Amino acid sequence: MLFTKMHGLGNNYILFDLLDNPVNVLQEQDYPELSRKISDINFGIGSDGIILICSSEQADFKMRIFNEDGSEAKNCGNGLRCVAKFLYDHQYAQATHFTIETLGGVVNVEVEVNNNQTVEYVTVDMGEPKLLKGMIPMKGDPFSAAINETYTFGEEAYNLSCISMGNPHAIMFVDNVHEIPLEEIGPTIEYSKLFPERVNLSIVHVKNRKELDYRVWERGSGITMACGTGSCASVVAATLNDLLDKNQPILVHLPGGDLTIRWDEFGHVWMRGKASYVCHGELDNVFNLNNNNQKLGGMM
Repeated sequence: MLFTKMHGLGNNYILFDLLDNPVNVLQEQDYPELSRKISDINFGIGSDGIILICSSEQADFKMRIFNEDGSEAKNCGNGLRCVAKFLYDHQYAQATHFTIETLGGVVNVEVEVNNNQTVEYVTVDMGEPKLLKGMIPMKGDPFSAAINETYTFGEEAYNLSCISMGNPHAIMFVDNVHEIPLEEIGPTIEYSKLFPERVNLSIVHVKNRKELDYRVWERGSGITMACGTGSCASVVAATLNDLLDKNQPILVHLPGGDLTIRWDEFGHVWMRGKASYVCHGELDNVFNLNNNNQKLGGMM
């Protein structure tokens, strides 16, 4: 199997091109296990999951993403930027505007090309945020929103604003994102019965009305360097809490770098940022499940 490893601000994925490489096509049930094995830093390559680049009947292209634990994600902003760059740089996409189907819906992307005719920046129309509890989903009145509501997990109470950007996010506003024990509260909230499909947890500090500091616990992957959909959801949540102004570009500082997010006057959320290649390679002995000491593959 041929792969490309890419990252969007340190949120890294192993991409498999199913458009032009039939060797990468497996049985449907094999992809979750493939993601678990490849994501393992000790016996695999090490990543936050895998992405399949496929043909689509609804859009120009299709992206499927499997988390580190093998669960399939509905959307991923950093993954979308990686896929958009891959598609244009490898000449699948002939125009700088095209569409990508995700499990969470079809999104529009625009790439900005440098002097080498490769993609420098990617802007993604992430669509409209879903605010109702029934659409996130979370327990409670399905026709009400969860903006700055107090919830108790164990013995601790937290104020959360919950939003879906194609996948569910709970946002917590704090004074310092580095003082929050994300590795402790992240899994507690992710697996809470409040969220029937689990949830991503974003920890956010509003520095001013144009900047956010951000950390994230992603469902299925744990602490990661960046989360595009979470950054979008955080800007929406901060705006609804009157901490930011709508239709203004907001600079979001993530551990892996910066994104620019704008919630426009028509209700759509736009994300602009970079994506980068790490390496290309080939896997062998992918499904040797009985020998964990067998390397998954070599990088070329």
